[in-house]
Amino acid sequence: MSLEVIKAGMTDSVQDAGRFGYQHLGINPNGAMDLNAMRIANALVGNPLHEAIVEMSFPAAALRFNSPALIAISGADFMPKLNGKIIPLHQPVVVAPGSELKFSKVVQGAWCYLAVQGGFKLDAWLGSVSTNVKAKAGGYAGRFLKTGDTLSLKQRLKETETKVLPWRAGVSAFYEQAPIKMRCIRGNEFGWLTNKSQKEFLKQGFIISRQSDRMGYRLGGTKLKQSIKQELLSTAVSFGTLQLLPTGELIALMADHQTTGGYPCIAHVIAADRSRLVQCRPTDKIYFSFVDIEEAEGLFIKQVQHAGQLHQACKFKLTEYGL
Repeated sequence: MSLEVIKAGMTDSVQDAGRFGYQHLGINPNGAMDLNAMRIANALVGNPLHEAIVEMSFPAAALRFNSPALIAISGADFMPKLNGKIIPLHQPVVVAPGSELKFSKVVQGAWCYLAVQGGFKLDAWLGSVSTNVKAKAGGYAGRFLKTGDTLSLKQRLKETETKVLPWRAGVSAFYEQAPIKMRCIRGNEFGWLTNKSQKEFLKQGFIISRQSDRMGYRLGGTKLKQSIKQELLSTAVSFGTLQLLPTGELIALMADHQTTGGYPCIAHVIAADRSRLVQCRPTDKIYFSFVDIEEAEGLFIKQVQHAGQLHQACKFKLTEYGL
């Protein structure tokens, strides 16, 4: 019962919801870049929503299933093909043993997620199986997946014939706005910007740079200026924090962000909008707006509730099909 990497991708790894409670020790949380896509894929195959998945960027890995499996793909559309035939996103698929899954081109998005019913047999590190490349821990040998790697599956499926199951997850509740407007909470140092730069932050667009990865997305375009310049003690940062670099450019911290930072934090992208942010590709232009904490919490709670409802509905359908 295994999944074999027959051709490695660029930065493919095993991730779950993240590793928490150790940031004060300098250990970053890691976890899936797009937590909503991870939850959707897991819900479709009946897994707990935080179960480990394979996260892929493009070019993505080519995979062979050495045993039957129930899978779902969510997040970015890399035009997945099973044995040469296109299969849909956001829909459960029974995969026959010996089948090969490949991804042919980028249609939309930056990060794609593969969930397998039952998940993978992996050892947790500090309560999570998310890959921490710098610490060389978690995931599969603490690194990105390579050609020849074999991920053991926890569960063997009785079905052996490939087929697409007839229900699909709606994802509009998780990506409900056009993917250019990011809602933020005001950061402690937003007031350090000049009045002009404060207005430009909320009006001008920022371009996703090619200098972007799981640690951070560098944003080009309008360069912001400070009216207050002083030494800043390193403070805790989080996924979605927008730091102002000495060049006047912004960097949005991602899942593999450092635990503290010494640059001014002018804003924090809210949890409900992080999935749309991480799925932006280089040269995409994004805009920012402010909301208060109450609105940010309400939007996040709505997404969590929707994920729970999707999970229950999928489990019901899978039971009907004897899966």
